[in-house]
Amino acid sequence: MSKRVARIVVVTRKTPLELLLSRHGTLGQAKFYLSTRGQSIEPLERIHEGVVGGLSTVLRALPSDQKFARVDRDELDRFLFAPDDVVMMVGQDGLVPNVAKYLDGQLAIGINPDPKSYDGVLCRFPPEATAALLEFAANGEGRFAVRPRTMAEAVREDGQRLLGLNEIFLGHHTHQSARYRLTAHGETERQSSSGMICATGTGATGWARSIAEQRGITSPMPDPTTPSLVWFVREPFPSVATGTALNFGFVAAGEALELVSEMGEGGTLFADGIESDSVEFSSGQSVRISVAPRQLRLVVPQEATASVAS
Repeated sequence: MSKRVARIVVVTRKTPLELLLSRHGTLGQAKFYLSTRGQSIEPLERIHEGVVGGLSTVLRALPSDQKFARVDRDELDRFLFAPDDVVMMVGQDGLVPNVAKYLDGQLAIGINPDPKSYDGVLCRFPPEATAALLEFAANGEGRFAVRPRTMAEAVREDGQRLLGLNEIFLGHHTHQSARYRLTAHGETERQSSSGMICATGTGATGWARSIAEQRGITSPMPDPTTPSLVWFVREPFPSVATGTALNFGFVAAGEALELVSEMGEGGTLFADGIESDSVEFSSGQSVRISVAPRQLRLVVPQEATASVAS
């Protein structure tokens, strides 16, 4: 007899249409709002229908006696994951990093409910694969594999901790010049810049990639499973008090970037683009950014283990 997973946690996020309705109250008011700006609500309705249809397929595939919970992205900071949960993220790829920071060893499965709207880089599976994925999660059977993904960790001097699957950003919350002292590979430099990011191999295909291409950096980026990070200083400004020599590099396992804030106020650290979930980084505060001891255990197609997953 096949085993069952203890609990399935289905994580979703509001569609663009749902967010619009939360602001305007009714569909009619939302349509009027968009029409006054020369826009149509129909594209949002199509995305909503695709996501809702895909989610319905996922939920119908759950056994009737299976214990499960449904959680919205906005509730993650108040939800308690159990160690033996299987977490199914149903939505766009950005939902996976949103959830990853709250997990600690749980099996993570990304479901793309609407391939016509979302790329499916991290949410690799169609809703129709749900039953087979649950069988794999419970019994290890099926053409799937678990691919651990490296995460980044920022630890402030008082022990406050921040995790990121894509990248960690350090800068000023209004995006004005950020001032700090950066130490990398034994060298220290005072800097004034637009901030810096430290990315994992997963994040190296996103924000980090755009910075690398803009600056003509051709060094190979880390693989998503490699215990290594890549960092970039954004627009460092040379002056009599600040330098630009330290502007790009890698952080291997066991190494760390060390930064000391020189911002009187407004300094911030956040991960994966979620500015609302940030850690203060003001004058006198310091932080170490390194490869996190924790990894995301992401389910991928079996063939993806033979090559670098996107």
